[in-house]
Amino acid sequence: MPLMKQEIYTLEDIFTLPEGERAELLEGELYMMAPPSTGHQRLVHSISYEIEHYIRSKHGKCEVFPAPFGVFLKDDKGNDAYVEPDISVVCDPDKLDNKGCHEAPDWVIEIVSPSSKRMDYLRKMNLYLMAGVREYWIVDPIQESVIVYRQDDDGVPVLHKFGDKIQVGIYEDLDIVIE
Repeated sequence: MPLMKQEIYTLEDIFTLPEGERAELLEGELYMMAPPSTGHQRLVHSISYEIEHYIRSKHGKCEVFPAPFGVFLKDDKGNDAYVEPDISVVCDPDKLDNKGCHEAPDWVIEIVSPSSKRMDYLRKMNLYLMAGVREYWIVDPIQESVIVYRQDDDGVPVLHKFGDKIQVGIYEDLDIVIE
């Protein structure tokens, strides 16, 4: 008996979603995104603000993009991937166009929610590190922890607890405390 054909989704499917619906594309599969909670949005705003304030104070060239912001990558098999990280920091303006960031942002932060845990800890972590994201943070409000992956450290994760001073890898003189 033949197997049923599994549909492979593409970037075109992302752009034809109904107004207001959001999804991510990984390995030919669409993952619909639930609206974030108020606590999630508070963390996104607080962290984004801190990074933006630092960049402006240093007259830096990097830009901070909170979600929804499209990031177009290739997975380890060369397939198109589309994600909307909670926070993206992009330092190369040539990667940007009116649809988002093409190629790896320098720094990506994901705020874990119960529905995104498996995606943030496994699938996206692999995608981001393979694509060349220099620094990836997974902020888990339930565990009150932050896992930091840096390309400079060969992608070896470092665990921090909320309240710890976390030194940002792409900026030597920026520390962030997540409460």
